[in-house]
Amino acid sequence: MTNSLGERLWTGEEIVSGVKEDRSFLDQVLNFYCSKIKKEGPEINCFTFFSESALAQQQSVLRQRIEAKEDLPLAGLPVSVKDNIAVEGMPLTCASKILENYYPSYSATAVERLVKAGAIIIGKTNLDEFAMGSSSEYSYFGPVKNPRDKRKVSGGSSGGSAASVAGGFCPVALGSDTGGSVRQPASFCGVLGLKPSYGRVSRYGLTAFGSSLDQIGVFANNSRDLSLILNAVSGQDKKDSTSSALPPFSAEKHESLQPEKLKVGILQDFLKPASADVIESFAKAEEFFKNQGAQVQDVFFPELQYSVPAYYIIATAEASSNLSRYDGARYGFRSKGRLNSLGEMYKQSRSQGFGEEVTRRIILGAFVLSEGYSDKYYQKATKVRKLLLSGINKLFDKYDILLSPTTPTTAFDLGSHGQDPVSMYSSDVCTVLANLTGVPSLSVPCGVSEKTKMPVGLQIIANRNQEQKLMSVSSFFQQGFC
Repeated sequence: MTNSLGERLWTGEEIVSGVKEDRSFLDQVLNFYCSKIKKEGPEINCFTFFSESALAQQQSVLRQRIEAKEDLPLAGLPVSVKDNIAVEGMPLTCASKILENYYPSYSATAVERLVKAGAIIIGKTNLDEFAMGSSSEYSYFGPVKNPRDKRKVSGGSSGGSAASVAGGFCPVALGSDTGGSVRQPASFCGVLGLKPSYGRVSRYGLTAFGSSLDQIGVFANNSRDLSLILNAVSGQDKKDSTSSALPPFSAEKHESLQPEKLKVGILQDFLKPASADVIESFAKAEEFFKNQGAQVQDVFFPELQYSVPAYYIIATAEASSNLSRYDGARYGFRSKGRLNSLGEMYKQSRSQGFGEEVTRRIILGAFVLSEGYSDKYYQKATKVRKLLLSGINKLFDKYDILLSPTTPTTAFDLGSHGQDPVSMYSSDVCTVLANLTGVPSLSVPCGVSEKTKMPVGLQIIANRNQEQKLMSVSSFFQQGFC
């Protein structure tokens, strides 16, 4: 298969089957990716950590497991992991100065399950600091560039993971999605990005940003590889009380798609802010479903106009609470200046350790939770959330899937939104709904803008815990449209 740059690369399935048939193929795969990361990785800046010695150690362990004839459904599959997800033996920085020297003593449940299945963690990927941003420019390690055009952003906050797959540095990657942070960079970089249902994948080991919104997601170049990873990482986890009690997603269970029976709702409210070139690509995708016999209807959901304000109130409130633990006392960065009191140590450590965007969100979150304003802002936002959940449930009584553009524009220029955070936040207008309501959502490439020559993403939304339907529709769309 080819990636978004037109390079001929292995799929995840090809790697796994190749390693099982010929053990020397593992060396070929890892040598290829190591060489590519060392040669091209620094310019894209999508990795915060890459170690050949750590890779060699994993390779040695995997060889022993293959020799022991263990069942390894992901044998030898290289996976990059966003640097806000814990991997034992690798740094967990969240792209922040405040955690620059922190190494966790454990791995996230999702990572443990990948490794148990035979995957190899090839490195940690760059992101917006503490996953707060929409461009992967707010990073202590510098911005991530888009492999399609290095003058453009890769999207955020999981821009490093998206770029690692789009740039051909690995076939699949883990990211996190709080308001679109997997799907938006997937759209910008021209790859697939899945945000599962809330609870489908354990959040244990994922650094908390907005606890009621966060979800570990997956990047890949095709639906089958997405399914393989989701199959490995999903399922209930006793370490995460919010994880779903449903059985793990099955990559082998294929839902036969009959397009003439598919009821598709087009979210017209998400077309209003979209640029002309995005609407043009989306219209072709909509026409594809109509031509295949699907029942396609326009849907109007006026409450969506409140989704972005509600999201940013809830997300910043939860971020303010979650990030209070980074105080310079227990772990992470501590100011080395002259400190006359405990309070001054907290103040200086947090002021020097957190970047601009994180500071902005902590302040906003503290404000909307403060006495006299909680009812006015936070409580009202939670009521809007319930309204959105009620509305989307009614839509799924009528439709199998909902479609919209993933983002209102294609990838924008590096530095173009730096002085206007509100315009940056608006790039999440189509994606926050899925996080506020807990439903699964997937971004799949649906063409390239003639104006900007950058990818356009189609967002497919299904009802809660219907990832199988998402995969079936996505696979059907990729095979027939692309």
